[in-house]
Amino acid sequence: MEGSNIFLVGAMGSGKSSVGKALAETLHRNFLDVDAEIESLTGANIEWIFDMDGEQGFRDRESKIFSTLISENARAVIATGGGIILREENRRLLLNNGLVIYLCASSQQLFQRTRKDRKRPLLQVADRKSVIEKLLEERDPLYRQVADIIINSGQGRLSNLVKKLAEKILAM
Repeated sequence: MEGSNIFLVGAMGSGKSSVGKALAETLHRNFLDVDAEIESLTGANIEWIFDMDGEQGFRDRESKIFSTLISENARAVIATGGGIILREENRRLLLNNGLVIYLCASSQQLFQRTRKDRKRPLLQVADRKSVIEKLLEERDPLYRQVADIIINSGQGRLSNLVKKLAEKILAM
């Protein structure tokens, strides 16, 4: 575990970025966010990539950048995008390159956290709650398939969640 990456997976709004930053600081590791890396390397925001290339084009970029991040980094905490697990190649990378933490939350909790967010292309619809429920139903089994640790990120304080995760990781 000492030399491995730690990956955070989960639905949009589950807290991957905020938990990832705090966990990396606690464990004295670098923090990387796949979505932020995509934006940095392409010079475009996620919404624009979705508009121009569609979801498939975005997923192609995401997979390529994710693979590069893994090959260039060790001992990092990496927050993935919510859809990273949709491709078999990415699930294989997760399973073979570190510890995977699934931050799970209920559809209601995810809806509350994302209700004012206008930067999530898949949620730019009238019935956001139904989309969240559908995405969670489709993706939850895939998150569970790759997870070494499953933890509910929908309740409690960030500091308590990070402390609990750090203890589990250090005990492995």
